[in-house]
Amino acid sequence: MLQNNKMNKIIIAHRANLNGPSDKENTAESVVVCLDKGLNVEIDVWYESATGFWLGHDKPMFNLYGSDELFLMDEVWCHAKNLEAALKLKEIGAHYFWHQEDDFTLTSKGYFWTYPGKKLSENSIAVMPELKYDEATLHLAYGICTDFPLRYID
Repeated sequence: MLQNNKMNKIIIAHRANLNGPSDKENTAESVVVCLDKGLNVEIDVWYESATGFWLGHDKPMFNLYGSDELFLMDEVWCHAKNLEAALKLKEIGAHYFWHQEDDFTLTSKGYFWTYPGKKLSENSIAVMPELKYDEATLHLAYGICTDFPLRYID
């Protein structure tokens, strides 16, 4: 858990963004920058049998060329974007989840990945709190996933 933050919650950089959506989101370089700042990071992961793992939100954009070890870091939360990615992430023991617009989904490590504005619990990750939550509500969650993680760290 990131101890050095204003909310005393785990802070997850959504798509490896630091201060809002960026054209560098979901890139290996952005992931490294977030991890170096002590943040957790959520990334969108695709898998193709011929070419391996890719990052990208709407489609595979950035090939990782066999960098599977990235997915095994405790601080990396993998959003599987296709079935092949979910199966491969499970096979290698990564922390992953899949969701669409569910109120919440359970991650492979037992956290509730919670859609913006939906009910939170002590085991929830509040996704995009800047859209739907206030600080009084966020105290219920284990952590947050945001495009603006720098707002939450000292």
